Amino acid sequence: MQENRAMMSSDPIYSELFAEIAQIQALSTTALQRQLPPDLSLAGFGVLNHLARMPGNWGPSRLAAAFQVTKGAMTNTLQKLEAAGHVVIEADPGDARAHFVRITPAGQLVREAALAALVPHFNRLAAAVPRHQVRTALPLLSQVRQWLDNNRPPPHSARHD
Repeated sequence: MQENRAMMSSDPIYSELFAEIAQIQALSTTALQRQLPPDLSLAGFGVLNHLARMPGNWGPSRLAAAFQVTKGAMTNTLQKLEAAGHVVIEADPGDARAHFVRITPAGQLVREAALAALVPHFNRLAAAVPRHQVRTALPLLSQVRQWLDNNRPPPHSARHD
């Protein structure tokens, strides 16, 4: 009961912010998915984009945590990317139980092609939303993202233990 009162007295601007972010996420996801090659999922593109932008030792568990998905879901995505030749999954020479994922040149090309397909969409956005407004909004969006990243709630099952 007390929790409901606290929620009701909260400033509604924060729920409006989350509503806008959720709607932007849904719309941008749909736009991106429509530009991807038919055999590349949005999850697969996300992994390729991540590996291209954030080089380093990325194992399936670390990628799953970064994308907030289960290790099984990430393994499924990685297996599809590996079968398509977009990533290579290699055993860690120091620990045979661990694996590292590396984007291949073919994966780089698919990622670049997907990004190039988005250029007309970005150009239409640029015509509608001036660059200076985007530049002004980015620090706030980055701050919200960082807060969300640093304050991730526990997985659903852990909340009820």
